[in-house]
Amino acid sequence: MKPATFFARQPVFRFEEFRAAHLATGERSPQTTASVLKQHVAAGNLLNVRRGLYARVPEGADPATFQVDPYLLGSRLSADAAIAYHSALQLLGKAHSLSGRITYLTRRRAKPFEFQGTRFVPVLVPAPLRELPDLGGGLREESRGGLPVRVTGYERTLVDVLDAPEYGGAWEEIWRSLEGIEFVDLDFVIDYAFRLGSALTIGRVGFYLEQHRDALLVEDRHLDALRARAPTQPRYFERRHRKGGKLLARWNLIVPEMLITRSSGEVA
Repeated sequence: MKPATFFARQPVFRFEEFRAAHLATGERSPQTTASVLKQHVAAGNLLNVRRGLYARVPEGADPATFQVDPYLLGSRLSADAAIAYHSALQLLGKAHSLSGRITYLTRRRAKPFEFQGTRFVPVLVPAPLRELPDLGGGLREESRGGLPVRVTGYERTLVDVLDAPEYGGAWEEIWRSLEGIEFVDLDFVIDYAFRLGSALTIGRVGFYLEQHRDALLVEDRHLDALRARAPTQPRYFERRHRKGGKLLARWNLIVPEMLITRSSGEVA
């Protein structure tokens, strides 16, 4: 495959992807592959985003000002990357407010980095899910720039931001964003929460579903299943801010007042 053909089909790509296509004929060496990429970067046809990651500059665009789709870029930062947490809510059009951070799940350890004003933050797949197919399930694909972008779906994202709220924004942002989701597969939500193995997360999910039982068509059986595996001793809803709040005995959670006192479905 000619380099120009590959670039047209892959607006963002990793070095190993180009190498596989470039060496497919068996007539080129790895050194030639690297040289080709360097030449196209020097000519302004490609941006070398970081070591081993490239983005195509469209014909006629200025390499100095061309903005790469951050979701497409985030989804190519590792071979198994999936856009997740608040970034998934943004990509799916449910985030209450936008963030300059793109968070993605991966099994590989990596360091955050910034590019074109966006901070890209890798998050290791939770340990109970790390060896499972599809990073534990609940993924979907969205098209960006003609390429598929893996992203956590509504159900998994709902549980994930309640499990790791540091990647979901403040609680008000999390609540307002999740309330944009009109339908979820409740059985999947519950099974996935159980898969994570955290009683605190299960309690948070139960509390959220109880608050939104009418909107999400939550039944008693759903809440009963979650309550059976919620914390057995009182736990603070917020791990890092253990002060204030009201104890909800049915979930054994000490919940911030702002999440209990609600008006017209909004956080007070």
